[in-house]
Amino acid sequence: MALYSEDFSVNTIIGPNCELNGNLSTDGFTRVDGNVRGNLTVTGRVVVGEGARMRGNLSGTVITVGGVVRGNILASERLTILSGALVLGDIITRRIQADEGCLVHGRVRVCTTAEEWDAAFSEYLDAQGVKSALPRFDRPGL
Repeated sequence: MALYSEDFSVNTIIGPNCELNGNLSTDGFTRVDGNVRGNLTVTGRVVVGEGARMRGNLSGTVITVGGVVRGNILASERLTILSGALVLGDIITRRIQADEGCLVHGRVRVCTTAEEWDAAFSEYLDAQGVKSALPRFDRPGL
């Protein structure tokens, strides 16, 4: 049984001439064809088009990458990486398809059970929390 129902009505579009600086959280189907510098969190399907460039973490239910993602990817259902796509970061997903000609530089963790996914997701969030706390210790006077 699929965890995500296939709804193809697009709720959010970041067009080819659009540049987004900052974090974005959306629901439903999100398509990125422009440039994003920040984290993108989607409750639903995400398509990163061939001309898209992302620098930040990406999370969603079903994710398809055709462009460049420089950041970690969390796909709770499945991830498809198309030929010509580039992913520079770690991946956590339940299912993955990587077409010939794509490039992935990072660790890939495929979780086969809900318990394994929950554990991996929790570990990821813990690691992100530690990373976000580290800069505070680099400042003089602390």
